[in-house]
Amino acid sequence: MAGCHAVLRRSRRHIAAAALAAGLALFPLAAGAQMHGPEGIADVAEKVIDAVVNISTSQTVEARGAMPQFPPGPQQKDFEEFFEEFFKNKRGGGGGDNQNRAPHRVSSLGSGFIIDASGIVVTNNHVIADADEVNVILNDGSRLKAEIIGHDPKTDIALLRVKPEKPLTAVKFGDSDKLRLGEWVVAIGNPFSLGGTVTAGIVSARNRDINSGPYDNYIQTDAAINRGNSGGPLFNLNGEVVGVNTAIISPSGGSIGIGFAVPSKTAVAVIDQLRQFGETRRGWLGVRIQQVTDEIADSLNIKPAKGALVAGIEDKGPAKPAGIEPGDVIVKFDGKDVKEMKDLPRIVADTPVGKDVEVIVIRKGKEETKIVKLGRLEDGEKQAALTTKKDAGPEEKSVAQKTLGLQLSSLTDSLRQRYKIKDQVKGVVITGVDQNSAAAEKRLNAGDVIVEVAQEPIASPEDLQKKVDQLKKDGRKSALFLVANAQGELRFVALGLQ
Repeated sequence: MAGCHAVLRRSRRHIAAAALAAGLALFPLAAGAQMHGPEGIADVAEKVIDAVVNISTSQTVEARGAMPQFPPGPQQKDFEEFFEEFFKNKRGGGGGDNQNRAPHRVSSLGSGFIIDASGIVVTNNHVIADADEVNVILNDGSRLKAEIIGHDPKTDIALLRVKPEKPLTAVKFGDSDKLRLGEWVVAIGNPFSLGGTVTAGIVSARNRDINSGPYDNYIQTDAAINRGNSGGPLFNLNGEVVGVNTAIISPSGGSIGIGFAVPSKTAVAVIDQLRQFGETRRGWLGVRIQQVTDEIADSLNIKPAKGALVAGIEDKGPAKPAGIEPGDVIVKFDGKDVKEMKDLPRIVADTPVGKDVEVIVIRKGKEETKIVKLGRLEDGEKQAALTTKKDAGPEEKSVAQKTLGLQLSSLTDSLRQRYKIKDQVKGVVITGVDQNSAAAEKRLNAGDVIVEVAQEPIASPEDLQKKVDQLKKDGRKSALFLVANAQGELRFVALGLQ
């Protein structure tokens, strides 16, 4: 800390010189100008500061050379994997590096907050992941060894327990659903290992999806959140925790006013399960889903576009015996409206395992009700992510049919072998795609197999052409294709018929 104190003692002249050397400019406020904000921020900080803690972790790792540090966010893993591979290649396979490969201890710091005076602490899963030792450092400097009660990578929440000599200061959760855009919030944490630091800002957005997991619905704030703030609390002006600070978007590693927090409504449900079971117990429907686009909605005669389109059914999942089928659009689950695809995973996950749930689907333009006995989502199971297959090889020369920018052929043994298509996949294989067609824009590729058109199975290119011609005659603007990749993973694609 001696270095930190030295920095803080620098004169204004030295700070200005350092800023100019770093390519920054300092602009003084105009005479009479001042920063505005609610007067209650100081009261909130004074009330809750003792409940905010630093999380210190350490682990033994093999030395891999100096690795750049990246700010938490959606691209962090990609950057780290790239540089890990880069340094591995730089070291090569030659000798002379044995000393650098010796195991050593690595320490890191994050933030957390106390929710029970007996010593229950909340932080981020990525703060304590893979740690051999976790310590909680209180605001007065006391250090307590922590044990991990449970953790959830999907929401990035972890729960710790410490054993204090006397009751600790704890904070309560508020209702994140009541947050309004523009409402003031306060973030407290341990940025850059400086210790308890208070920043304030507003709620910039709600229900943000940053593609970090299946249950994304982050609070976005412009309160300054930096490295080390991970796991710290986001407070409303009543001193209630409305979010857990988790990620930032920043090219430099410092705050640019775009930070994300797990809403308290999401966090509380996970924390309750971790306290009770030491793990999460989420509902599981057993379907693969995709977004209902305007084109898909038009082809299914659904107005306006809504719900989650079922692209596939898990053979051993709860949806199959309940009679849910690919092509169904789930519009209501357990009495809750499914407005768009991303709503369904969160609603299902929050529903008790084993419950008999009423699911309303739209099938061929009509609503049907199914009763599903909900299963349990295992931690290791991956949420369905629809993927498209890249070009699997050269185009087949003997084309049986061409329509809508697609070259099509019956699925012969030779084509199955060429594109490595599994035996259970049935339909018409795409052997070529016109790169200027709508089919190319929808990422259809050679080796994909068209299984259904307008929710009817097809067995030959001739069947497909007849169905397309009939849809055109009926005045339909688009056709809904059910497409499988070589592994049999399904997705729906709507192609215009004009």
